[in-house]
Amino acid sequence: MGFFTDAYDLFCISLVTKLLGRIYYTVPGSSTPGTLPPNVADSVNGVAFCGTFAGQLFFGWLGDKLGRKKVYGLTLLLMVICAIASGLSFGHSAEGVIATLCFFRFWLGFGIGGDYPLSATIMSEYANKKTRGAFIAAVFAMQGFGNLTGGIVALIVSSAFDHAYKAPTYEQNASASVPAQADYVWRIIVMVGALPAALTYYWRMKMPETARYTALVAKNAQQAAQDMSKVLQVDLVSGQDKSEIEILAQDDRNSFGLFTKEFAKRHGLHLLGTTVCWFLLDIAFYSQNLFQKDIFSAIGWIPAAKTMSAIQEVYTVARAQTLIVMCGLIPGYWFTVAFIDILGRFAIQLMGFFFMTVFMFALAIPYHHWTLKENRIGFIVMYSLTFFFANFGPNSTTFIVPAEIFPARLRSTCHGISAAAGKAGAIVGAFGFLYAAQSTDPTQTDAGYPPGIGVKNTLIVLGCINFLGMLFTFLVPESNGKSLEELSGENEEESGETEEPQTSSRTVPV
Repeated sequence: MGFFTDAYDLFCISLVTKLLGRIYYTVPGSSTPGTLPPNVADSVNGVAFCGTFAGQLFFGWLGDKLGRKKVYGLTLLLMVICAIASGLSFGHSAEGVIATLCFFRFWLGFGIGGDYPLSATIMSEYANKKTRGAFIAAVFAMQGFGNLTGGIVALIVSSAFDHAYKAPTYEQNASASVPAQADYVWRIIVMVGALPAALTYYWRMKMPETARYTALVAKNAQQAAQDMSKVLQVDLVSGQDKSEIEILAQDDRNSFGLFTKEFAKRHGLHLLGTTVCWFLLDIAFYSQNLFQKDIFSAIGWIPAAKTMSAIQEVYTVARAQTLIVMCGLIPGYWFTVAFIDILGRFAIQLMGFFFMTVFMFALAIPYHHWTLKENRIGFIVMYSLTFFFANFGPNSTTFIVPAEIFPARLRSTCHGISAAAGKAGAIVGAFGFLYAAQSTDPTQTDAGYPPGIGVKNTLIVLGCINFLGMLFTFLVPESNGKSLEELSGENEEESGETEEPQTSSRTVPV
């Protein structure tokens, strides 16, 4: 539910940006409805990503210092408060509303950032090795349903308001096309994100600390065994499991820090692989949103803004995004859940990057061909397939692998570093490429943007980025079917010794 809320909160803003432009930036007498200026649009869309970047680093580190459970509740509270506050932007002026919206969305993103390393780490530390990949992938797959719910809430709210407060199109009557009640529409949509987070709080607080943290980091083997007894409803307090936990917990060789030669030797290349792969993936994944407006317009899903009222436009945008989520996003996530413990992480990530590279070049090289009206269905199919292989590929695996391959005392921190690299890529993808994709002809650019390199060249660059992702995948080890202690080397008999096949060494049942 945490990830469901994260996706809702992060992506619901894209459903209401056009409405914000109409309400606060329409110029009286203009032939077209108002839109957010480029710098304002960048701030509104991107400030939550900046918060998420900071939150992933901070809460990832804090999760290893204070424990997963304590920090997990804190991130949720922050998300509830800031989701509500986002809809209570102060003042009537455009500057006042946008400034307070951006302020609270930064802190909302900060809370969301904490959910990434903690959700992945908690799930990996509770799951058994045979189905661990599917469990972590299922947590991540809830992003798809969060996205979908955002679209459905926007459809319900906008159709209800459109029914209650009928408004003419912008062409018919510019001022009446934005009824006063339209200001409630975007506020309700962003505030609904607080509901699932608030409902989850009780269960998060009831959940015990993970046994791996309690045993290997807090060094309390007795408490770890008791917690797992409760969770699994079996007796682990006495016998071999307890003694093995104590041996591991007291092993001084398992105490090297993040900035040490030992970490660099054991896990340096792994961390480089997880951070760079996530960075490169998110550049490609988030920049794909740039081409949605071209696609929606080309297939007639979104007519010209002036032919709709403000609330009708929210409905139309939400309908188009909901269809994309259902066709392209959700199936890919659940294919990963189904196959990750069969095919393994490495194969799925490599395959995903490969097909994303192929489809990007297939869209880019004959780009003019795809822009012709008779080829628009093919364009949508190709576009949906790139999303499908992102999700049945590196978008899921980059989240899963960092939660498995690092030692318990650094697991949350390393996942946070990897995720933050991803968000840095998202910022580059969503904003850097928004400028790059502008036409080379200054008369053809979107209002307020300088000329760029054009969509075709942008797609070629993205294809090359996906290919680089494929190469960096070779730095990431396969974690399928191994216990977390095998992967992190916490069960090694001697430092530097290759691990013998183990029959029973474990911190919790695997």
